[in-house]
Amino acid sequence: MSRRFAREELKLSLPLSDVRVLAIEQYGAGPWGTLQLADLGAEVIKIEDPSSGGDVGRYVPPFQEGEDSLFFETFNRNKKSVSLDLRHPEARGVVEDLVRAVDAVYSNLRGDHPKRLRITYEDLAEVNPRIVCCSLSGFGMTGPRAGEGGYDYMMQGLAGWMSLTGEPDGPPTKSGLSLVDLSGGYVSAIALLAGLWRARRDGVGCDADVSLFETALHELMYVGTWVASRGFEPERLSESAHPSIVPFQNFATADGWIVVACPKQKFWERLCEVIERPALASDPRFADFAGRHENRAALVPELRGAFETRTTEEWLAILSAAGVPNARVNDVAEALAEPQVAARDGIVETEHPRLGTVRQVATPLRVGEEEKPARRAPFRGEHTEQVLVDLCGYTPERVRGLADAGALGDVEL
Repeated sequence: MSRRFAREELKLSLPLSDVRVLAIEQYGAGPWGTLQLADLGAEVIKIEDPSSGGDVGRYVPPFQEGEDSLFFETFNRNKKSVSLDLRHPEARGVVEDLVRAVDAVYSNLRGDHPKRLRITYEDLAEVNPRIVCCSLSGFGMTGPRAGEGGYDYMMQGLAGWMSLTGEPDGPPTKSGLSLVDLSGGYVSAIALLAGLWRARRDGVGCDADVSLFETALHELMYVGTWVASRGFEPERLSESAHPSIVPFQNFATADGWIVVACPKQKFWERLCEVIERPALASDPRFADFAGRHENRAALVPELRGAFETRTTEEWLAILSAAGVPNARVNDVAEALAEPQVAARDGIVETEHPRLGTVRQVATPLRVGEEEKPARRAPFRGEHTEQVLVDLCGYTPERVRGLADAGALGDVEL
C-alpha cells in the first residue's frame, strides 16, 4: 500500500487531539502558550477566578465591551472556561477530580504560587502519577526572586534587550511587541509537550519550570555568548543594522524603507552589480565579511546614497530579480494585506455575539493537512457544568451544590 493511499484511507486527527490541559492562567504569556496547544487540537480547560471577574485579559482596551475584548479573543480561541474559586474549601476536591482527567496542569503565576496552590508534581502525583505540572513565571520556582512577579517590559530591561534596541543616540527601547511573553509561551508549550512525551513513555510525570527571565536571557543568543566568552560590548546601530554582518539593515528609498540582507558573499557581489557600484566589490576594504564589518562606517553611506535614488517598488523588483534578500518595511495593515497571507489562509474569522466578526492571524503551526479549529474564546465560566459533568462525572445537582456553596462564583449554569 502506498503512503499516499494509506493517508487517504485513514481519518487523521489533529496532532494534539488526545491531549487535555488544565490551565490556571491569565493575561498574555500563559494564554499564549496554551493557545499553541489548543490550535493543534488539545482540549484546554481554562480555570477563571470568579472573584476577580476571570482573566484580566477580558478587560484590556481598546475594543473591549463588558467581559469581552479583542485582546482576550486573541489569546483564548479554541479553549473552554470553567469558573472556580481556588480559595474556596470545596475547590480542592474539584481540582483533584479534574487532575485525574487531564494530562497536564499549566499555570502562569508567581514562581512561589504553584507550591502555595498545591499544583506541583509533588502535590498531585498521588492523584495522577503521569501528570505534567508546567509553571511559567517571571523568575522560576526557585532562587531569590521566585516570589516576585514579572512582566514582559521588565524582562526586556532586566535581560539587556533594551540596551540593544533603538538608535545609538536614543534611550533604551523595548521591542515593538511583547516578545518575552510570546517567547515564554512558546517555550512553556515545548516544555509541557516534552514532559508529556516522557510521561506517556515512562509512566511518570514531572514539573516543568519555565521563567520569562531565563527565556529572555536565552534569546540573547550569540550576543550573550560573545559577552560571556569574550567580554564583548554590544552597541546600538543606526537603521536596525545587524551587529556583525554588513550590509544587513534598513535603507531609506526615495519613498519609503526596505530591508536588505547580505548574509552570504554571493549576495554582496550581486548587490554591488545591481546598485551600479562595481568599485565597492573590488575595494579590498569590503572584500569579505570581516572587512565590511571593520569598515562599516565607510561602506554604509555609499549604500545609503545608492538606495535613495529609486523608489521602494523599483528596488524590490531589482533586488528580487538579482536574488538579493530584501523586504519592504510594512506597517501592520500592509503586512496583513501581503498576498502571501491570503495565499496561505493566514487570517481566521470567528463570530462573537458581542464583538461581531473577529479576524485574527492564524497559527503558524502547520502540522499535517487537517483543518485547524477556529472557535471564539469562551465566555467566563461558559463550560463549567459541561466539564464537571463530562470529565469528573458530577451530576448536575452536584454542580448546582458547588454553585450554591460559592465555589463557582457568580457563573450562570
